[in-house]
Amino acid sequence: MENINNVAIYVRVSTEQQDYDKQIDLCKKHCEIKGYDIYKIYADIISGKSTSRPQFNEMLKDMRQYKFQAIVVTKLDRIGRSLQHLLSLFDEFSNKGVQFIAVTQNIDTTTSAGKLQMQIMGAFAEFERNLISERTKEGLKYAKNVGKRGKDKIQRKKRGGLRSPLFISKDSKN
Repeated sequence: MENINNVAIYVRVSTEQQDYDKQIDLCKKHCEIKGYDIYKIYADIISGKSTSRPQFNEMLKDMRQYKFQAIVVTKLDRIGRSLQHLLSLFDEFSNKGVQFIAVTQNIDTTTSAGKLQMQIMGAFAEFERNLISERTKEGLKYAKNVGKRGKDKIQRKKRGGLRSPLFISKDSKN
């Protein structure tokens, strides 16, 4: 169990018409109950699909400088939508000794159950990556066998097809 003094709160909404105050209130309430001090609240108004989120990037920079020991969000999808991206983030969190808490989903890596949840997610992500790899290899093999290649499925020139023999056997009649 890690000793948590300072936490970062990250909130995000996708559009200006949405309000992140409820997210902030939920995270603050959780921190108050747990006795965590809030280092800073990072708030973005940007799509979760966007790879460049200014406040999120600032939070990661501060994390790399060990300014807090945990990141608190309302839901997992506030920090990312791609499982692969989430897992790479969790690897970095773990390497920096930073815990992750999603208050409305009971994900809390300060607990054994929370760590187990993350490991299970990691196993599913690895399984998904392996399936994608297998399908890609099967697709390439199929494309090669039907004589197609590339994105636009350009027909290949077949090599080694029926060619005239280099020699003529004595038994053949012409």
